[in-house]
Amino acid sequence: MIQLRNIMKENGGMSKLSAKKLDPEIVQVLKRRAARHGHSSEAEHRDILEKILLVPKKKSFPHVSASIPHVGEDTDFERVDDYGGDDIFN
Repeated sequence: MIQLRNIMKENGGMSKLSAKKLDPEIVQVLKRRAARHGHSSEAEHRDILEKILLVPKKKSFPHVSASIPHVGEDTDFERVDDYGGDDIFN
């Protein structure tokens, strides 16, 4: 069970998150990870939440393709046959 208590005035505009009934293995993994990063368990918990929940959303293909700048007309990119010889495939 996870509780979120809103204590904006008391905690400088931040909310407090309490996690209860966690598997002891999760707690141990969090503590080891925090130690590897030189953080407290609380700081590591905040870091994990920020990385997971505040990642930028992936852009869709239509959004990305619409953002490609217009760089010329189709004729600007036509293939020019400058070989001048016979068709090499026939």
